Amino acid sequence: MWRIVDLDAAGLRAELRAPGFAHQWVSHAATSADEVVARLQGVQIAVTNKVPLSAATVDALPELKMIAIAATGANHIDLAACRARGIVVSNIRGYAEHTVPEHVLSLILALLRNLAAWRQTLQAGAWSQASQFCLFDHPIRDLHGSTLALVGNGSLGQGVARLASAFGMRVLQVERKGVATPRPGYVSFDQALAEADVLSLHCPLTPETRHLIGEAELRAMRSDALLINTARGGIVDELALARALREGWIGGAGFDVLSSEPPPAAHPLLAPDLLALPNFILTPHVAWSSRPAMQALADQLIDNIEAFVAGTPRNCL
Repeated sequence: MWRIVDLDAAGLRAELRAPGFAHQWVSHAATSADEVVARLQGVQIAVTNKVPLSAATVDALPELKMIAIAATGANHIDLAACRARGIVVSNIRGYAEHTVPEHVLSLILALLRNLAAWRQTLQAGAWSQASQFCLFDHPIRDLHGSTLALVGNGSLGQGVARLASAFGMRVLQVERKGVATPRPGYVSFDQALAEADVLSLHCPLTPETRHLIGEAELRAMRSDALLINTARGGIVDELALARALREGWIGGAGFDVLSSEPPPAAHPLLAPDLLALPNFILTPHVAWSSRPAMQALADQLIDNIEAFVAGTPRNCL
């Protein structure tokens, strides 16, 4: 009988069907770092959304055969240690190809059309005191005709490109940073920074992409450009972004992720003055979590586990 342990079941709100083989499934709402090894002793399949599994943890679990990630990102798993042990690591793919792009476009629309600023203006009673039928307090920009640069061309980046194209945006696919000659259909990283009205991040967090956007990149962007991040918080130097927003290096930012989640109260992007800015929107890592998307994730998670047990592992990293 296969023993399966879900380390952080509270991170998914969906119906999980029972795998179609003899098994024992134990779910924990959450698991701290010092509880992982004890909870996975004698377990063949570990399910994790965000609980890290380090090399030391993997080495302490001789019976572990598979790690089923209940998410797409795998930066919390030591993949090299798993390869060395022959442990299969499978992730979830494509489940958020509609919900994350919709969230991205929502952030872009809200920022370009200054919705937060208009809300503040109405709360202050300005419309009731106006001398005409409308107000002109805040500028409004159209998506149509503006330039969107996408860092990452997976299913999420492609989904954003489809929606943006439908709005009439010019879409640029961005080459990797430092590549002198872009691939056909791509523009250089530097060109994207210089031309984009909106720069949207859809790449994984790796050693190469950590702080991909720092002070130099923020200063190289147009002063009215928007930075959107629904990928991973560590891709952006958050201290540099805080300065950029306060000092007006860029036009605004829409973020759904932070480098530490849940973030400490003292996180630089949770500062009250930043959260009060109408050109900064921060959501709590919810772009992925529409009900249809979460159910698709849950179904694919079980598909991955069943495929592994059947001897045909899928979505392997």
